[in-house]
Parts: sequence; C-alpha cells; structure tokens
Amino acid sequence: MMTLGQYIRQKRDEKDLSLSELAKKVECSVAFLSDVELGRRNPSDDVLNSIASNLSIAKEKLKEYDNRPGSIKELSQSSPQYTFAFRTMVDSNIDPKKIIKFVENENKKLKEQKAKRS
Repeated sequence: MMTLGQYIRQKRDEKDLSLSELAKKVECSVAFLSDVELGRRNPSDDVLNSIASNLSIAKEKLKEYDNRPGSIKELSQSSPQYTFAFRTMVDSNIDPKKIIKFVENENKKLKEQKAKRS
C-alpha cells in the first residue's frame, strides 16, 4: 500500500507542482514537506488539511493513507501491552527523553544487524 508521503508526492507531481511551490502554498518549509513525502515526519491536521486543499483532494482521502497510530487511547485499545508499557514508564518516573533515546538506540542496532546480514 502507498504511504501518505508517496500519495502526496504522486498528487503533487500530477499537478505539476514542485516541492517548493507546494511548500509555499501550504506555508511550510521545503525541508519539512520533503520529510513528509519521505515518511520522516508527520504533518499536523492543519498542514494535512492545507495540503489536501492545495492539491484539490478531499482531506478524508489523504487520511486514508495516513497509517500512523492514533492517540494513546486508540493504541491501548489495539493492544493492552501499550497501556501496560506506558503505565510502567509513568509509574517509574522515567524521563521521556530517555525513552526516546532508548528507542533510537534500539532502532540503530536493528539497522546495523540488517546491514551485517546483507
């Protein structure tokens, strides 16, 4: 399935708009919009609505491609383990920055392991 960023890029290309032209219309930086298209960053609802408007796409159509998990509540309903993990972190007074750093380090290790196998 196509990602949100891929879909935005496809529609931008169909409109024959450059990245900088769409960024200007959306009132965001070219770097940010590029990151959205590459799946590195996620747009806010306001930016997503502006992209939809400027590409003449229904915002609901764009949201079909937005496969990010929703709120903590939605995550906990999909898997109670998320609730347990989040509650454990909160009860332990773990600094959110340390959690993010831990996840980044784990992702780095996984990438290194994949590179070694290739």
